[in-house]
Amino acid sequence: RFFVTGAKSARWKFRDVDLLDKKKTVTAMKAGEDRAILLGLGMVIASAMMYFVLGITVLRSYADSVWTEGSVCIVLNSTITADMNCSYSCGLDCWRGSKYPCLQVYVSVNTTGRVSRLSHNEESWDANFECFYVPKCQKDTNAMHHIIVNISERLKPHHQVLCYYDPSDQQESALLTRQYGHSPVFHLLFWPSCMLTGGTAIIFMVKLTQYLSIMCEQVIKIER
Repeated sequence: RFFVTGAKSARWKFRDVDLLDKKKTVTAMKAGEDRAILLGLGMVIASAMMYFVLGITVLRSYADSVWTEGSVCIVLNSTITADMNCSYSCGLDCWRGSKYPCLQVYVSVNTTGRVSRLSHNEESWDANFECFYVPKCQKDTNAMHHIIVNISERLKPHHQVLCYYDPSDQQESALLTRQYGHSPVFHLLFWPSCMLTGGTAIIFMVKLTQYLSIMCEQVIKIER
């Protein structure tokens, strides 16, 4: 009887140890699953915020741009006409004036045959549509003049360049490059999309693991 009682006691002890180990394992797994779900939710929320910021900045500018068609343009004339006034910051609430040379470039758009004034991109056109490029204003006027001269030497007459124009003819100017074209927008949306896909995949895998775990427990109970 003593040996039988001892064997039963040892069996109950081993069972208690097994139950305790199982509880610890379940607790650790649940904590890991909670962290994984929080990580996935954080990635989804961060990607949604990035989509929102890009939507009100880049995508809006991309949708508002009228220069959507590309064509080959032939440079007809490239001339530095006059000096334009600009202002630069010299400290807190301090602004000083300076000047930069205005380079005017006229091109012939092969697709339409019309003559258009060429601008570097949308930002240059918004700053001053009469000039091809608007350099960052600074105190050193010689440096800005050197930049414009270098650009002028690259855009010589009869030189062919790829440009973008407005097919609806609402805008007479053409652009050398699009600030928010297909490729830049794709690269800007690529990483938020990857983050959204990764966060969704993490949440899906955790929920799938939980579902399979519940199914296994039900199968074990039925077999018992």
